[in-house]
Amino acid sequence: AFKRWDVPWEWPTVSLTSLACGSSFILTGFVEVETLPFLGIKFEQLSLDEKAEILFLDQSLTTAVVLGVMYSITKSFGPLPEDIYRYDFKEPFNLRRGWLLWAGIGLGSAVLAIALTGFVVSTFNGETQEREADALVRLLPLIGSSGISTGLLLVITGVLAPILEENVFRGFFMVSLTKWVPTPIAVVISAAVFALAHLTPGEFPQLFVLGTLLGFSYAQTRNLLTPITIHACWNSGVILVLTLLQLQGYDIKEILQATQ
Repeated sequence: AFKRWDVPWEWPTVSLTSLACGSSFILTGFVEVETLPFLGIKFEQLSLDEKAEILFLDQSLTTAVVLGVMYSITKSFGPLPEDIYRYDFKEPFNLRRGWLLWAGIGLGSAVLAIALTGFVVSTFNGETQEREADALVRLLPLIGSSGISTGLLLVITGVLAPILEENVFRGFFMVSLTKWVPTPIAVVISAAVFALAHLTPGEFPQLFVLGTLLGFSYAQTRNLLTPITIHACWNSGVILVLTLLQLQGYDIKEILQATQ
């Protein structure tokens, strides 16, 4: 059985922190959008490399602000139990708690489960839906356009986004829920919120499956390195595969449409 965490805060703190993280995420984006014209920068006129640099700065600032807000509120309950916000590089292949071992198991499971979920969804859905709102579709012009753009894209999706999302959805929200519900229920609830937060309804089943596997991998090791590694490998793998296809002359937007 998966143990619960010893959570020192109550519901008001969970609500306040969730609201503060969401608000800081939106406010940071708003400030950035308003600042660019003030600095004389017109995003649509920038080169692809310059756009990638702006996106990198955007994700870096957002990650720093949101995590800063979350840590500031929850650390006031310190000293926190050692398994909250835990990063431990020791014994990566320990059978019970090895973060790298269970990251590998989780990643392999995610590939199979998401492929199966995609097949089931496409079988019952039948029609191909537009994916214009999908974040990946919006990033397509940068994929494979240059070494700089692709490299920055890998840092954004493979480092910054996993660190931010796993700290918020698994490290804080899922852990907090275990104060009131069993850990498996907390995993499922946090996975649903994780999927909804991406604002891509067509991708909800796959994101929910990924979030569930990320949650159980974290519950197994109680080490944030595990879900972050899975999330990073998943995102980076997608970008690298699409870059390879792009370089070989394939229309990756058409491929993404076909896989929906």
